[in-house]
Amino acid sequence: MAATEPTTVAPPAAHEGILRRQSLRESAARTYARSLPIVPVRARGLTIEGADGRRYLDCLSGAGTLALGHNHPVVLEAIRKVIDSGAPLHVLDLATPVKDAFTTELFATLPRQLADDARIQFCGPAGTDAVEAALKLVRTATGRTGLLAFTGAYHGMTAGALDASGGATDVRVTRLPYPHDYRCPFGVGGERGAELSARWAESLLDDPKSGVPDPAGMILEPVQGEGGVIPAPDDWLRRMRRITAERAIPLIADEVQTGVGRTGAFWAVDHSGVVPDVMVMSKAIGGSLPLAVIVYRSALDVWQPGAHAGTFRGNQLAMAAGAATLTFVRENRLAERAATLGARMLGRLQGLAAMHPCIGDVRGRGLMLGVELVDPDAEGPHDGAPPPAPALAAAVQRACLDRGLIVELGGRHSAVVRLLPPLTLTDEQAAAVLDRFADALTAAERTRHHPLPNDTGPSR
Repeated sequence: MAATEPTTVAPPAAHEGILRRQSLRESAARTYARSLPIVPVRARGLTIEGADGRRYLDCLSGAGTLALGHNHPVVLEAIRKVIDSGAPLHVLDLATPVKDAFTTELFATLPRQLADDARIQFCGPAGTDAVEAALKLVRTATGRTGLLAFTGAYHGMTAGALDASGGATDVRVTRLPYPHDYRCPFGVGGERGAELSARWAESLLDDPKSGVPDPAGMILEPVQGEGGVIPAPDDWLRRMRRITAERAIPLIADEVQTGVGRTGAFWAVDHSGVVPDVMVMSKAIGGSLPLAVIVYRSALDVWQPGAHAGTFRGNQLAMAAGAATLTFVRENRLAERAATLGARMLGRLQGLAAMHPCIGDVRGRGLMLGVELVDPDAEGPHDGAPPPAPALAAAVQRACLDRGLIVELGGRHSAVVRLLPPLTLTDEQAAAVLDRFADALTAAERTRHHPLPNDTGPSR
């Protein structure tokens, strides 16, 4: 779809009625529906068509779930094949040909040192369920209760996953500084900031008076997603692997959003060559359907039968769709494609930043991109960067939607515009996405400096 292609607006009655009933009947906890008031009725690839007749370029991709975009033919065919075969759709944890094919394909993509000595646990259907399983696993295997996690982390919405995420207060969780070039917690950034982050971890672990509970594991995201698209430096990741290995602390890599080619490697840990003890996987591995697993070293497999279970861990349709997705990404080298196209998009966004002082930082890896918006005229915090501009980011998100582009916001202050397009994105589509974003940014800036009459400003 070209960047200038017009959208067609249909009579709004049905669209508005559905949205009105949603607001009356659904929980106040709903999120995406608040900032993206659309009613999808059809979708293919990058494109969503709403009940209002408008078409949108979807750079949210189900929060990174849709590696191949909406309704990819190989995914639909895999689902139809299972349905037409008469195979059971619900099998708890029984062995099936579909599960065997999925597991075989998944193991073929893993770091070889892990795959050769791995066990897999099928969890509940969401990524947060897999995080809970990983934390439970390492606590059982080590007999310890503490946990090492990082500032800005996001691992899910269940109790244990929230404890491991930024902002939690569980006394068993020790929060370590995550390296961040733009907003370095030590005010220096770069290699020096990453070095200080690593030293902080070593100091806490080796100081008998630090008050840190003996850790059962360390959990980290190779690229923090909800935290604002912050890639961990490869050397720092290798340092975390050494720190944990030397102290017999299992390392858990949360690859829920970064996996299946998203960052330009099949798994984000592949960039650094790090082999974790546990990998947490969900989102794209189900090919758009709910599926979550953990894969871990066999030495950690000390669970007794029934120690971790769940009714909906045998989703045959998700396993079939997931196997088809994993195979397609691998055979078509979509991770390499994500690396090339993502670098090109990052370069264009950096060019945009040179013309817009409100863009404080552009960062990302592969097709996991973030643009942090700031107030360049205000005095910044101690990290030396200008203060974040969440109101401007919300205005940009709305302006993008007006132009037929769906983006998400993230970061500690919701001031990072996030782009998570499908890995099947074409060069033409990438150009259209960036054209619409650039236009939306200009429009939001203009409105910010010259508000319309009676404009009360953006809200979320």
